Amino acid sequence: MLADFIIPAIPTGTELTALLVVICFSAGLNIYATVAMLGLLARGHFLTLPASLHLLMSWYVVGICTALFAIEFIGEKIPVFDLLWNAMHTFVRVPAAALLTYAATAQLPEWERLAATFVGASIALAAHAGKVAARATVTASPEPFSNIALSAGEDAAVVFLTWFATRHVYAAAAIVLMVLAIIVVAIRAVIRAMRYLFRDTERTLADTAKRAAAE
Repeated sequence: MLADFIIPAIPTGTELTALLVVICFSAGLNIYATVAMLGLLARGHFLTLPASLHLLMSWYVVGICTALFAIEFIGEKIPVFDLLWNAMHTFVRVPAAALLTYAATAQLPEWERLAATFVGASIALAAHAGKVAARATVTASPEPFSNIALSAGEDAAVVFLTWFATRHVYAAAAIVLMVLAIIVVAIRAVIRAMRYLFRDTERTLADTAKRAAAE
């Protein structure tokens, strides 16, 4: 019983590597849910964050990320908003994952830290691209339920993986690596989906501008 109340040590070595794999993957799916979960888990003493990431434990950060997560949770179920949101967040999720990795690896030599940051950003990009590819697959269906179910599943996966990593970090990382392998195998579809995302976003913005000009 007493072991349940022992505050876990700060992850280091392979344990930190496995944890960052999970965090970066989760950030690529939903950065706000990931940051909010890290802050809450650290506050609940399920996870000990390095000093460089203590900012995530602030109630202000947790509150803001929770609010943004709520907006994303609702917005990703709305077709046009979903398109614009995911296109914009290509430039949010990936840099945020890179920053988290860079901050968490302060103990490493600078070249190793930069290499880890690059890998972390790449994992987030792969997760984000896989998310877009999956969305592109279900968007073609006329009913909205498949898109809603997929979005809810992604959010649940982020919450579960982030929590699971605090209990079984290597198992959580293994799950992430298997999903990444599937994304790599389906790389053509992923690249095509990313291309469609930005093309469709550009078209949507152009149509919106035309309607605004006409009014």
